[in-house]
Amino acid sequence: MELIVAVYDDWGIGREGTQPIALSADRKFFRETTRGATVIVGRRTIEDFPGKKPLPGRINLALSRSEGEIPGFTVCHSPEAVLAQTKNAPRAFVIGGGSVYRKMLPYCDRAYVTKVHARPESDTFFPNLDEDPAWVLSQTLQSGEENGIAYEMLLYVRKDQSKAGNNS
Repeated sequence: MELIVAVYDDWGIGREGTQPIALSADRKFFRETTRGATVIVGRRTIEDFPGKKPLPGRINLALSRSEGEIPGFTVCHSPEAVLAQTKNAPRAFVIGGGSVYRKMLPYCDRAYVTKVHARPESDTFFPNLDEDPAWVLSQTLQSGEENGIAYEMLLYVRKDQSKAGNNS
């Protein structure tokens, strides 16, 4: 399993359910990277989707403790249910938010991280992979600047992939 996230210099990822700074280059990278894949998202992050609708061209799973349907999403109530739903998926990406990243990180072996070199005020943070001995920066995929804000798109890999979940 993989994940994709945009973080700020302090590893913040959002404030009040949305991204304080969103770059079009990152949105394009997200669309291209996750196209055709299964995506795993939390209920609160779905609230920030355009029209609160599932992402087109992907299989959309919602990891949520809440009962009830979410139109266009298969609702899973545990990481184990997500793993069961994605076991035959060619690619599966955890796409947020904060609690979903924390629950699913132990099952991921690749992390696509866009580092946005800014520090807007955040109330939700992603674990700092630079300080996590289980992860290593594998490569810089792209870097640039947009609206005066520098960014890098990075690939982190789990050092010991045998510890990740069964959905590599």
